[in-house]
Amino acid sequence: MVVFNGGPLWTTLLKEIPFTLILFCAIEWFATKRKLLYYLIVNLLVTAIFFGVFMYFKYYGVIATYHAFEQVNQVTAVKNSVFSLMDPYYLFIFIDIIIIGYFLIRRNKAVNWKQKSQRRVRRSVIATLFGISLALCLFNILPNRASMNEIVKAEQMGILNYEAYSLFKKDEEKLVDASEITQDKINSLKNIQPSAAPQYFGAAKGKNLIIIQMESFQNFLINLKIDGQEITPNLNKLVKDSQYFNHFFQMVGQGNTSDAEFVVNTSFYIPEEGAATMRYVGKQLPSLPKLMEASGYNTATFHTNTVEFWNRGELYKAVGWDKYYDQKFFGNDDEFFFGASDEVLFKKTAEELQNMTNTGTPYYTQIITMSAHHPFTIPESKYKMTLPDRYEHTLVGDYIRAQNYADYALGQFIADLKQRGIWDNSVVVLYGDHMGLPIFSLNNDEKDLMKEIYGHDYSYDDMMNIPLIISVPGMPAAEHTQLGGEIDILPTVANLLGVSLNDHIHFGQDLLNTTKNLIPQRYYMPTGSLLTSDEMFISGSGYDDGTHHPYGGAATSPAQVSQEQFNNALQLLNLSDSYVNQLPDREDAVKTSNKNVSGFD
Repeated sequence: MVVFNGGPLWTTLLKEIPFTLILFCAIEWFATKRKLLYYLIVNLLVTAIFFGVFMYFKYYGVIATYHAFEQVNQVTAVKNSVFSLMDPYYLFIFIDIIIIGYFLIRRNKAVNWKQKSQRRVRRSVIATLFGISLALCLFNILPNRASMNEIVKAEQMGILNYEAYSLFKKDEEKLVDASEITQDKINSLKNIQPSAAPQYFGAAKGKNLIIIQMESFQNFLINLKIDGQEITPNLNKLVKDSQYFNHFFQMVGQGNTSDAEFVVNTSFYIPEEGAATMRYVGKQLPSLPKLMEASGYNTATFHTNTVEFWNRGELYKAVGWDKYYDQKFFGNDDEFFFGASDEVLFKKTAEELQNMTNTGTPYYTQIITMSAHHPFTIPESKYKMTLPDRYEHTLVGDYIRAQNYADYALGQFIADLKQRGIWDNSVVVLYGDHMGLPIFSLNNDEKDLMKEIYGHDYSYDDMMNIPLIISVPGMPAAEHTQLGGEIDILPTVANLLGVSLNDHIHFGQDLLNTTKNLIPQRYYMPTGSLLTSDEMFISGSGYDDGTHHPYGGAATSPAQVSQEQFNNALQLLNLSDSYVNQLPDREDAVKTSNKNVSGFD
């Protein structure tokens, strides 16, 4: 099975038959002509749904629903990634359509089929078959609605039933009244008590803030050597001089990179369904750019792709960036997957930072790298290392070589900023946006390579572990082992820059002043899953049949995540959903206030 491993193949297939029969009954009931054509269309549609589910699961490990299929227009932009995921045997799902098509082009057979298809079936037979099929579908759907784990739910219901359920289900989660959502309540659910006099508050007050979001960058790359070759030498040097958080995790959803931008700049969780750039950008979002602007900073974000991709233009307006720089600014020279290379990104960004520095006003800028994007097949002219033979022609090898190039480009940027005098007057934050090597995408040989790197089987917590590095002028370097997630970046940098978060709701916490943490997860992990300082918990139908995953594969007994923490994580997600959904809608004046540097509104 491509998706499910929990039960026999025949039981999984049987659950798909009743829904298919309902569609066929509808054809027999309503179609008087061209029934054969309708059968072919339905067959192709159902096959396309299965194929889409297979391909989506291969990368995300998630059952795609109509929310994901709504974004099919994004596929053309990532076609290289899509094709790289395809196993040839997936195409066997279309074999019946090919066979039927072959017989249809044989005139005698086609005429015979057409004549038989026009025969009327007794209405009573159709009604009986429809009723039985509908009853079987409801029998598979209704008892399994309460399951939290979306993959378990889809397996229990059947894929077609699950797709229909996802389409027609009503939102059962009730919004918490905005007046009841307080910072004290959030802190209580996370079991943290912020300090009245936090350490390092204002340690970098007045400094520039530069946040670099590294594409697909996982934590295992830090200090990694393969056959004596250092993979990320520039980042390794940076880690030695910075605050390095090695127990830090991604918190993105369907929007991937754009979701990371949202979470980091708002300290809110991603929406239950869909990308934040589609669900939340109609709101007036409290954000880091707005906080920094209120503190006298200029703000700008840099991304080599077009601003329309993943609706970023609306995101940038919603979070309040003063300017954005996209493909129109960076051009298409030295193009990789979505735009100019990281070398071009960093070179032109450094020049623009110099212009911003010359104004004498501090600034907050975010830089989004893209060259190490899946499927990681960078141009040969950009190779900066030689892979061992066992890594050649593997996804793991391509990933490592792409990240080695990304580190090279970053090293040039750091040197450039130091030469311009910008580095020593800036807080520089660097983190990975999301995983690069999903477990679901690796074959057995590639999993063996990951085991060689880690010293144990590649696991969920390995996959979702990204680095956080914060360089603060004059602050002694340190390696931090406390749990953190992307949602914690906003309160951490706000503390360093002396920006008060009083009356500013945030779901993250300052990592320099707390040791406990509780991080709910969505999308890449089933609803109800969470991280604590002790372990990763993956929900089942609920808490009782969930699984406890100690970090690094080390056994813990008894299980560390409690029912109370499980319930608190769900409450935190509901509070975030409730808070964002009750924010004021953006006004027209806000919608037209941002300008791209190319000059258009």
